[in-house]
Amino acid sequence: MRNDHDDFFAKANRFVAGGVNSPVRAWRAVGGNPIFVRRAKGSKIYDSNDKKYVDYVLSWGPMILGHAVPQIINAINESARRGTSFGAPTEAETRMAQLICEAIPSIELVRMTSSGTEATMTAIRLARGFTGKKLVAKFDGCYHGHADSLLVKAGSGVVTLGIPGSPGIPEEATHLTLSLPYNDLESLKKMIKKYGPKLAAVIVEPVAGNMGVIPPRDGFLEKLREFTAKERILLIFDEVITGFRFNFGGYQNLIQIKPDLTCLGKIIGGGLPVGALGGKKEIMDRLAPTGDVYQAGTLSGNPLAMNAGLATLHILKEKATNFSALDKKSEYLCDEMKKLFEKKGIPVCINRLHSMFTIFFQEGPVYDLVSAQKSDIKLFSRFFHGMLKKGVWLAPSQFEALFLSFAHTRKDIAYTLDACTDTLKYL
Repeated sequence: MRNDHDDFFAKANRFVAGGVNSPVRAWRAVGGNPIFVRRAKGSKIYDSNDKKYVDYVLSWGPMILGHAVPQIINAINESARRGTSFGAPTEAETRMAQLICEAIPSIELVRMTSSGTEATMTAIRLARGFTGKKLVAKFDGCYHGHADSLLVKAGSGVVTLGIPGSPGIPEEATHLTLSLPYNDLESLKKMIKKYGPKLAAVIVEPVAGNMGVIPPRDGFLEKLREFTAKERILLIFDEVITGFRFNFGGYQNLIQIKPDLTCLGKIIGGGLPVGALGGKKEIMDRLAPTGDVYQAGTLSGNPLAMNAGLATLHILKEKATNFSALDKKSEYLCDEMKKLFEKKGIPVCINRLHSMFTIFFQEGPVYDLVSAQKSDIKLFSRFFHGMLKKGVWLAPSQFEALFLSFAHTRKDIAYTLDACTDTLKYL
């Protein structure tokens, strides 16, 4: 039966490339046409017919406080009244940078951008400029934005759509990027031994979130830091997803590892487009205008985004002791869902770290891209649509993370578990 969403998507395809402005939104991995959203509030999202869903996508992670938080909306409104863009320095940029530096000890200087992709792209350029070396290494399934050199064996939509890379990227660019299995220390050792003197940087999601949630194995990140420091290779932590999600700071705070550069985004924008790059002063000073590595952006440090981000971070700072409660809420949801699948006899592996998780439709364990891709994506698709009908909004891809926010209540959790019970009857 045709519905409003079909009509909206048909019209979108007339004017928007592919009908969407980011590929995963097209629902190619799960089938059917995407639902169009009209509004959101707290832990709920509402479609164009005003149907309500419990939201576990949270705009792919940033809405850790929930949607339409009054303090954040007020900050945006007040900022907008003073003007929406100046292309000039503002005090809010400095306050934002100061707050980030105070929260994450490895960051001594910050450069704001308008997206996580811009932040990682700048980090790679800066690492090459600082070291004078060309090669960069990443890990299979880790997604660091859509810059040319970082789409080699990338996760997120690249894995979801089954794209092996992307046309339009010169082969020469890919030759400068090495990719190796995530969580594989032996491959890491061999790569460092062979290419160490030529490597400018290694970039990693300390907790993989773009091939589904895959936590680092014990010792993996510690050895990565040890090897890179020994060979004078810059270590870049891509904390676009994990920054300020598990604590007031980065995941690096929890594991006591200091990377040379850190990329941030999502949460620090309070729902507006923001990215940031930060790190050691001696490295960051190489960015223009102080240094000779060029980066620029008319909307970098946009006043609306800065004030939305400041409001978000101040609330999270006040909630610093509440992150453990969010962790326990996530643990309860995942444990109870696991029991429901076991009772039904459907094998799943639920990977969770604090308030982010993925339900892999396989026995597991899932510890890298190859193991993640063993999941039953057809079964996931049926589960996705079943939960959607029951009013639970999940990511339309097996290879994405799900998130909880401070706005999710016990009632939301209970509703989700009931929806899961009903969905499994027909799975």
